[in-house]
Amino acid sequence: MAERAERPPVARVSGEVSTTARAPQAPAVVTTPLPPQAWFQRNEQLLIGFVTVVAFVVVWQLVANARIWSKLFLPGPSDIVAAFGELVAEGELAQDLAVSGQEFVIGYTLAALIGIVLGLVLGWYRRARYALDPFITFFYATPRIVLLPLIIIWVGIGIESKIWIVFLGAFFAVLINTMAGVRSLDPSLLTLARSFGASQLEVFRTIALPGSVPFILTGLRLATGHALIGIVVGEIVGAPHGIGRMMWIAGQTFQSSRMFVGLFFLAITGVILTYALQKLERHFDAWRPQR
Repeated sequence: MAERAERPPVARVSGEVSTTARAPQAPAVVTTPLPPQAWFQRNEQLLIGFVTVVAFVVVWQLVANARIWSKLFLPGPSDIVAAFGELVAEGELAQDLAVSGQEFVIGYTLAALIGIVLGLVLGWYRRARYALDPFITFFYATPRIVLLPLIIIWVGIGIESKIWIVFLGAFFAVLINTMAGVRSLDPSLLTLARSFGASQLEVFRTIALPGSVPFILTGLRLATGHALIGIVVGEIVGAPHGIGRMMWIAGQTFQSSRMFVGLFFLAITGVILTYALQKLERHFDAWRPQR
């Protein structure tokens, strides 16, 4: 008598008979949330930096009080605060800040806009980059300060020449970093997008532009320092107002405390802008390991 073949298990669903076995369900994955960070861990970088700065200022004041060096060579923080009060009382500091701020905002904004657009175009179109690369290399290698006399001849001694100096100082940092961002894209990712029928504009908009954002922000961060240097350099020659002019006059009249006031205004501006751009850079570059 022939053996009967095994019949598949019978499952009843809503009163009906099914001859198929139910597939086993995968076990549910239970994830354990990370423990919440303490307040100190969340603000560790800020706190350590703040404590270091406070300690440096205290040591600086103690050294200045000891008068190891003359006040001309090393004014203390209290001397700088007193010089700041004198400048405020004289009434010209606000106008100097307004003029320098206008030069910085206009020159830096133009450098960012033109540098990003031109950098994306030159990084994406190879032949355009080949055509303009000699000029970019030439002007980047040329110290911008030597162009100041020519710029004054071309546009005059007013605020326009200072804006041009700020623009030239910041422009090349943005341009070169943006070009590097486009050129560093993964070729296999571009090939994959094109194989799925994406047009040149779609590939540029969805891959090239987002992939270049961290490089663009790095360029903007580097351009901040160059733009602030351009303010001081541009205002040394024939500026009626400005932080650079104020620092130049203070240096010529041996008022070191006033020079430090202008220095701190420029430094604080650079720190704030750099910190803001670093936060944006980390947001768009969150996949990289932080060290």
